[in-house]
Amino acid sequence: MYPKLVDTIGQFQVDAALMRERKALLKPLIAYIQRKYDEDQEIHINFICTHNSRRSHFAQIWAQTAARFYGIQNVHCYSGGTEETALYDKVVFTLRQQGFQFLQLSAGNNPIYAIKYDDNCAPLIGFSKKYDHPYNPLSHFAAVMTCSQADGGCPYIAGAEKRIPITFEDPKISDNTPEQDKVYAKTSLEIGQDICYVFSQIHKKNEAANIKIS
Repeated sequence: MYPKLVDTIGQFQVDAALMRERKALLKPLIAYIQRKYDEDQEIHINFICTHNSRRSHFAQIWAQTAARFYGIQNVHCYSGGTEETALYDKVVFTLRQQGFQFLQLSAGNNPIYAIKYDDNCAPLIGFSKKYDHPYNPLSHFAAVMTCSQADGGCPYIAGAEKRIPITFEDPKISDNTPEQDKVYAKTSLEIGQDICYVFSQIHKKNEAANIKIS
């Protein structure tokens, strides 16, 4: 994993800094991942917000990275919206600043990016899409609703095994203001910290074996 990204993750206080209410909000996602992991099943998570332009991409990218960082196998992370727009350029800028690498694969109104957290890992493909786009899983996935508008406006997600609301404030409120860079960085780190806490709580099989032996 890229050293700068490891440094960013090292800033997270994945346990002590999370309030009790936040931990309770994350518990259903931890339970879903743990069950799938224990049953040796593929773990598919689709992060959904209204425009698939900011928070859902932050969450998707951080989740795939956290799974790798904490050694949780067979995790596949996606994102989508209730409508298609574009991956907002300030999200790309922010994640680059925090250690990710982006390669733009196509231009236009909805550019496509290859996003890497390690030289030797397959990249994530980032672009805006509806949550039921063919690129995303059609069944056997957890739908994580990252904004209250999508959660309230889209009460049914076809194919989802589990629907989990984990909402974040929209950094869009800072667009075209002097605080924009600071707000996007803060949002990314808040999402990253929550997601890293989730994966840090997954008990791996070798850890369980060690506990039983001792």
